Amino acid sequence: MEKWFVFSWDALFAICLTALGIYITVIVMTRICGKRSFSKMSSFDFAMTVAVGSILATTILSKSVSLTDGIIGIVAVYLLQMGAALARRNDTIKDLMDNKPLLLMDGETILEENLKKGRVAKSDLRAKLREANVTELSEVKAVIFETTGDISVLHKQHDRPVEDFMLEDVMRS
Repeated sequence: MEKWFVFSWDALFAICLTALGIYITVIVMTRICGKRSFSKMSSFDFAMTVAVGSILATTILSKSVSLTDGIIGIVAVYLLQMGAALARRNDTIKDLMDNKPLLLMDGETILEENLKKGRVAKSDLRAKLREANVTELSEVKAVIFETTGDISVLHKQHDRPVEDFMLEDVMRS
């Protein structure tokens, strides 16, 4: 425990150099692989963000992980993400890898079973409706629990129907 408070210029230099090297690696790989690397479109995108953060921290602060090990780890995670993105072009694989959006409200009707399926509390639904400036349930066309964990609120406007494309992959029950 006494080593917790020991300061070393060598350790400081090593941490700063490692941080710079791994930071540059993340920037280069993100530029090569695209912004999708840190989007929150699917569970795989989330896993990518967590993995990169973990590798980054471990490489910078752990004496047992070299900068080279960290760079190899970062590159491997980015390559896995790119492979998953390519594989998801196949509908069968996409269905296996991704959650489906879930309809929580159909018009004014709150779909209680879907709230249970999505493990969404009514208080969370109310908060999202308020956030979307809904003052009456009659203003709601649909509420969707997205694959990212976000909740989207589609408003009624002049009794215009919602295009089928907007609800194409949404689970209704």
